[in-house]
Amino acid sequence: MRLHHLAVLAAVTFTTACSATDPVAQTPRENPDEKVWVDLFNGRDLNDWTVKINGYPAGENAFNTFRVQDGIMQARYDEYSEFGNHFGHIFYNGGPYSHYILQVEYRFVGEQVKGGPAWAWRNNGIMYHAQSPLEMGVNQDFPSCIEYQLLGGDGEKPRTTANLCTPGTHVVIDGELRTDHCIVSTSKTYHGDQWVTVELHVEGNKLAQHIIDGEVVMEYSGMQLDDGTPRDSGYIAFQAETHPTDIRSVRMLNLEGCMDEKASNYKSYLVKHDPKACRY
Repeated sequence: MRLHHLAVLAAVTFTTACSATDPVAQTPRENPDEKVWVDLFNGRDLNDWTVKINGYPAGENAFNTFRVQDGIMQARYDEYSEFGNHFGHIFYNGGPYSHYILQVEYRFVGEQVKGGPAWAWRNNGIMYHAQSPLEMGVNQDFPSCIEYQLLGGDGEKPRTTANLCTPGTHVVIDGELRTDHCIVSTSKTYHGDQWVTVELHVEGNKLAQHIIDGEVVMEYSGMQLDDGTPRDSGYIAFQAETHPTDIRSVRMLNLEGCMDEKASNYKSYLVKHDPKACRY
């Protein structure tokens, strides 16, 4: 199986008919301020995604863990007799990506699978700058990545979401290299089965912001592997970490593209220039 690199982040192209006075068709100029969001999840199927379950090769959706129902991407455990350490992930086939904003709507539902660890209750994550699922070992439980951790509350005690975890990686916060595995954000707690919308703003390994309700609740830089190798791009995935989870929207705004104001597809909000993307 090969990971398909989908050109999902190309700007929309318009064409015009040639006129008698102007025999050469000109590319119309796009609105430089109009943001081009792309839906990574189509609401119908998982054809654009690759599943990797611990203990199984990439592409094998063991126990029907990931599925789509009523327009929602679901992580479910009704076909498990017990958890058995089968941590799972579902990777978007496009990428690798480096500069973008990712917006995700999620919620936790139901009961945790039998045998799931206590810390994984109402726990999921957006894995980014991740290795490809094809690079993972059959018995590898988590990809090397940066994790935007998603947690749900128990109805009483505070429990932040939009936290940071670092499987196989480290980051820099306030000038300090952080080697602790998980670091809590400043977010409020989201109890029950409510839908929550979070955003990730990432610029290579220079900046990452976890945003919720329009507020930055976690910020860091210097993303790197455990051995110090800078990690400035990678793949995007979601977890199946023992608790049923729903995801109904995954949208991306690419921040890399044409920054030449003379080009017809110049965009004012981009932060990284790609001259090959320019059209004139």
